[in-house]
Amino acid sequence: MSRKIRVLLAKPGLDGHDRGVKVIARALRDAGMEVIYTGIRQTPEQIANAAIQEGVDIVGLSCLSGAHNHLFPKVTQVLKEKGAEDIPVMGGGIIPGEDISELKKAGIRVIFQPGTSTEDIIKYIAETVRLS
Repeated sequence: MSRKIRVLLAKPGLDGHDRGVKVIARALRDAGMEVIYTGIRQTPEQIANAAIQEGVDIVGLSCLSGAHNHLFPKVTQVLKEKGAEDIPVMGGGIIPGEDISELKKAGIRVIFQPGTSTEDIIKYIAETVRLS
């Protein structure tokens, strides 16, 4: 029996809208992954600490508030400071296309925009974790 992929999903900042991340959590669980959802209003430090403590394979961040340019890079920065920069971080939510290249430069591996299928997200995670 192979080990389940462990995914941490988090909502950084003051954004309280979490319907989308809950849909993703259920899809990942139904695909056989172990999902840890930290809930809303998490600081980047809380998210990084949870990722390290839980020993996850990948972190997924969701943001609808428009603060993604600050919060997403801060999570990768804290992971790096704690020696956990090897944990891949993906993002999603209402992210304007013009922000994606800067987020990738900050260490966010991929941004899933509205309309992305859960199958595409599952496939990305499976391929990324297998390769990392």
